Amino acid sequence: MKMKLADLLVQRKADQFSLQKPYMIAEAGVNHEGSMDLAKRLIQEAAEGGAHAIKFQTYKAETIASKESPSYWDTSKEATKSQFELFKKYDKFWKSEYEALKKCCDEFDIEFLSTPFDVTSADFLNDLMDVYKISSSDLNNLPFVEYLCQFDKPILLSTGASYLWETKRTVELIDKHNIPLCLMHCVLNYPTLNENANLGMIKDLQRHFPDKVIGYSDHTLPEDMQVCVNATLLGAEIIEKHFTHNKTLPGNDHYHAMDKEDLLVYNQKIESLFNVLGSFDKKPLETEYISRQNARRSLVAKREIPKGTIISMDDLTWKRPASGISPSEIKQIIGKKSLNKIPEDSVLKNFMFE
Repeated sequence: MKMKLADLLVQRKADQFSLQKPYMIAEAGVNHEGSMDLAKRLIQEAAEGGAHAIKFQTYKAETIASKESPSYWDTSKEATKSQFELFKKYDKFWKSEYEALKKCCDEFDIEFLSTPFDVTSADFLNDLMDVYKISSSDLNNLPFVEYLCQFDKPILLSTGASYLWETKRTVELIDKHNIPLCLMHCVLNYPTLNENANLGMIKDLQRHFPDKVIGYSDHTLPEDMQVCVNATLLGAEIIEKHFTHNKTLPGNDHYHAMDKEDLLVYNQKIESLFNVLGSFDKKPLETEYISRQNARRSLVAKREIPKGTIISMDDLTWKRPASGISPSEIKQIIGKKSLNKIPEDSVLKNFMFE
């Protein structure tokens, strides 16, 4: 069984001096479009692509948006201009469907998650998952945040479109409940242009919240998945990216989501990255042993040293290899007496001196 997200949030401590392979969440959202067969396909493909978790979104149009709710997405890709109308298209799944999807996730050894957007869904999802996700859109919905805290489970909080003071205010509320928390850098554009990704904000979250796990919720076009790899290099420990089975489908989400092949590319890049990163503990490698021995230097007789000579700086120089006395010990050699004649250019050893 892969690492559980709750375990990561409880056990892992943020460390600015090392990187961890990130926990990848495939954000399926409502890309199942109300089809259980398609939702199960998304689960299978996310697992095959190497995601640690797949996340859905749980809502009813009537409780998430008023009928007068203008769009905030690219209407050239999704022509629906009312949030209420768009959500109404995709709010068919409820408790029994998510119970079935949780069972399917267990079969494919991938963690089930779903973002609740109302109290009712938060209640029944409590039996299905160990971590709650709070959308950027609910960061300032303090009564709802407070409600989710009552479940006493770790929380992922997306921070898109928020000022630092708003994020701090919500963090303070969650901290009162002593709940493990991950802050997800996020830009609330669908899609997010690469030049608007502002991955540097990951470092700002690390600076202001050094005791929190920091993640990244990505809305850029998948392309070569390099944006998510770059976020990892900056220290994002959890990556979330929208997921689909077909990027050519019409609608608000499919065209900027990753698919199974993108996931495989991402995981290959992460493996390659961590192969290159190697150890975060500074020490010589076994492969460097010959270099330590032959490329470093020893103290060497600069000239012939007669027996009984009190060694001075004028008697010494330093040359490769490092098979003799290290130049770092030169002060301990100066003032000693040679026991025998030492030929010029000899690598000096401790047995040569009193």
